[in-house]
Amino acid sequence: MEIYQLKVFLEVARQLSFTEAANALNLTQPAVSAKIKSLEASLGTDLFERLGRKIELTDVGQYLQEVGPGLIALESRLVQGVEEIKYGKSNQLKIGCTPNVADGWLPKFLFAYRQKYPDIDLQCAPFQTVQEIYHAISAGDIDVAFSESKLSESSVLNRDDFDNVEAVTVDTFQYYLVVAADHRLAFREWLSLRELTEEIWAFPDDATPDGSALISRLSELGLQLSDFPNRETVHSASLMSTFLRQGHYLGFASSFQFQSELKAKLLTAISLQEFPLDFELFMLSAKHPKKRNHQVRETISNKPLRQLVKLIKDRTGYRPYQKKPLQTLEKPADSKLQAMSDAPVQRVAPAQSFERQTWTHGQSSASNDRPEALTITIGTQNKTIQTVTAGLIIQRLGLLEHFLPRQGQYRNTTFNIRWKDFTSGAPIVDGLQSNQLNIGILGDYPLLLSGVAKTRLVSFVASNPDGAGNTVIVPNRSSLTSLDDLRNRVIAVPFASAAHGMIMRTLSKAALLPEVTLTSIDNLNIRRLTPRSLQADGYAYFAPLHDIASHKGQFRRLLESDVEQLPTFHGVVVQDVFADKHPELVIAYLKALIAAQHWYKTTPSALSLVSNWVGLKPEIVAKTLAYQHSDETGLFFPETQIRTDWVEAHIQQLSAIAGNEALGELGLDTWIQSELLDKAKASLAV
Repeated sequence: MEIYQLKVFLEVARQLSFTEAANALNLTQPAVSAKIKSLEASLGTDLFERLGRKIELTDVGQYLQEVGPGLIALESRLVQGVEEIKYGKSNQLKIGCTPNVADGWLPKFLFAYRQKYPDIDLQCAPFQTVQEIYHAISAGDIDVAFSESKLSESSVLNRDDFDNVEAVTVDTFQYYLVVAADHRLAFREWLSLRELTEEIWAFPDDATPDGSALISRLSELGLQLSDFPNRETVHSASLMSTFLRQGHYLGFASSFQFQSELKAKLLTAISLQEFPLDFELFMLSAKHPKKRNHQVRETISNKPLRQLVKLIKDRTGYRPYQKKPLQTLEKPADSKLQAMSDAPVQRVAPAQSFERQTWTHGQSSASNDRPEALTITIGTQNKTIQTVTAGLIIQRLGLLEHFLPRQGQYRNTTFNIRWKDFTSGAPIVDGLQSNQLNIGILGDYPLLLSGVAKTRLVSFVASNPDGAGNTVIVPNRSSLTSLDDLRNRVIAVPFASAAHGMIMRTLSKAALLPEVTLTSIDNLNIRRLTPRSLQADGYAYFAPLHDIASHKGQFRRLLESDVEQLPTFHGVVVQDVFADKHPELVIAYLKALIAAQHWYKTTPSALSLVSNWVGLKPEIVAKTLAYQHSDETGLFFPETQIRTDWVEAHIQQLSAIAGNEALGELGLDTWIQSELLDKAKASLAV
């Protein structure tokens, strides 16, 4: 098919007359007929039906009439682009953006670009909706655009119209609660929308990216706009500023907005618990040619656009077309990690995907129109600080609600998320075995015990390379000073806990296990523990509870670390039946875990918030779980990578102790299911 044949066809289709088309094209009628016949021959089908002296378009003809003008326009742009490059006239860059991006993010880049490339004809046009931006890119009206959102699969009826538009991340931004500087809440650093339903609000228009983000997130959490009865809808940033400053309204806005007012301290931005993570700012442009390995080329044919992309990349640190994984807390240089290679039910209604967030989830391709309620029950140990990223933080920030799949077989599913908190691991193991729990967070020894009860190990949560997470404490007045002094003594320990595993391994290695009595401390209250209340000679527990007990200076450590310095770890196990039936839900949980660890690492207020949530002093939290904004050296480091060699080392030592023989039969090849973690990490690369 030739472009000129298509032009002739379009004229005949418009006129529905060969004669009139010939006159319009300044051709003879036979010449027009010949072009049409040649085109029909190349396509292998008729384009017109001859009805006597009249003609009508066939179905194929109607389709070609619809899409043909786009091909003509593309040909025109190609010719124009070639001419501009040939004669050095490629000096124009047409940019589109949303109003917030135009006001708060783009100007600094345009100014810098103008200073560096003064000969480029730079044009910028704001668009109210992302659909308008896609239309403008498809039509060639703009070369590139920047938007807080991109079109999802459910955004438009005819998604195919925009298959030639791609979106890549170029920066991030946040959503905040914004109030006047003299508002009674202005001193707060962190608030929850659930606490503020009765306040007066200024909400953005539903059609804007901000309004869409708010509605989507509320829906994920089982909330809706009607839960905020005292609200006004505002249609511009200036109007919202007036509401905030003169009416003392609460406003929901992005970090692109009110930058001058915030800098002048006329307004104050407060972090929202429901919006803890960064959102993506997208660069939208026409798709580029693909390499054979299907990776997008980093070379852009439009030189001014290529220059703009480089400028943005250099200033934001983002590299379009190149993914990078989320970073985790750095481990100390001398770490042995390298060397040793009941909470209320939360009802979550089905919601649209919250795609603008930095971490986005994949969708299942299956289909099911039958509404379904599905309960996910998770056993946590929130006072065991090293595991808070796997339980408490995910729960408080609503991260699992965000990452749960909402398409395919789960598109009509209402999720009931039930969190159950325990003081140690034994009841979690029992809950997994009795089908009362689907997911459990456990320390090393109960983790292994759960494997015997048919679970799958899907991720680590935190680890300590020196085995210092468990210890034995004794009263300061005690005469015990060494491990050998425990002979013929009584040591209290929570059975089936990580501390239980540690003390058994330690005593067994020293040939003292038969000579030391281990008794349960399940009935003792760690917060009320005093030297007089201790009904044993020593007390074995896992972090941070031994630090809590010794905080007042009444106790001291008998063992500073595991004698064998065997690394200790905590991890996530899932019922094998649940993992087989709902792998998408396990992946969603693992995404939430990764996001929670990223939040703990990067949020300056995370330590004080977690401290408040668990009711422990910040120094105890930081001393237990490494926190980069603290001077404390943490015992545990957040990480998700499963260390198979550590698991094998624990099994080897524990299975040799009477009562633990079943651990030796634990098949790691089937118990460890690391591919789910791999999928979660891959989908969260940015």
